[in-house]
Amino acid sequence: MSFFKKTLASLGIGSANVDTIIHHEVLIPGQKAQVTIEVTGGATAQDIDLKLCCQYKKEVHRKSENGSQTQIIKQTHVLADWSLPYAFTIEPKQERKFELELDLPLNTPITIGDAKVWVQTGLDISLGLDPTDKDPITVRPDDLFDGVLTALETEGLRIRQVECEHVKGFDLPFVQEFEFVPFDGPYHGSWRELEMIAHRTADELQLWFEIDRRHKGGALGLLSSMLGRGELKRKLSLSTRLTPEEAGKQVIDFLNQTT
Repeated sequence: MSFFKKTLASLGIGSANVDTIIHHEVLIPGQKAQVTIEVTGGATAQDIDLKLCCQYKKEVHRKSENGSQTQIIKQTHVLADWSLPYAFTIEPKQERKFELELDLPLNTPITIGDAKVWVQTGLDISLGLDPTDKDPITVRPDDLFDGVLTALETEGLRIRQVECEHVKGFDLPFVQEFEFVPFDGPYHGSWRELEMIAHRTADELQLWFEIDRRHKGGALGLLSSMLGRGELKRKLSLSTRLTPEEAGKQVIDFLNQTT
């Protein structure tokens, strides 16, 4: 291969085209996804890279002439890094198609609110200017977590905001926080809002709660930072053997007993 062709490929010129086809309108954490990757080779040989990514917010403090300033920046986290079932390099002008079955991690964020999740298929090109196919995906809760959300809604709690926020001292660099407001039912007039963090393991759905009876405003990541410091006291663990209805009932009973 000539030096000129290698240089063109490293700059993203004459490189392969990648198209990722996800055969699901909705994906569920913990389940398998059927994916087809179609690749048309360019002028050089290149390897294929496949990642599942999400975005979260992080609060950073920067020094300036006017003192310290707080900024919210967006960070990308790789939830899963998949490889093809065998080593493969696409050759110039070659067309290949791959059928893959990929496991969606248990703690893939639910794509409501500001949460964004996508499959990113790229090519291993030096200097990093690779043609990348980014395919946003829709992620919905599994039956157990859906039972929790349904129970909260039945009690008059409506989701107002959902964000993925940076956290320290946790399994992942972020947690997904759900914020509810009572628009009806037994909590209307007594709660300002209910905040909840959810985390899945193989055997449990772990939930942390914070109840706000006053308007406090506050900075980004208050609940997540409390979790990182071990200050969240309302924690409930639900067995994955529960039915959705049983999980929802346990959550409501827990909230009634601890408030």
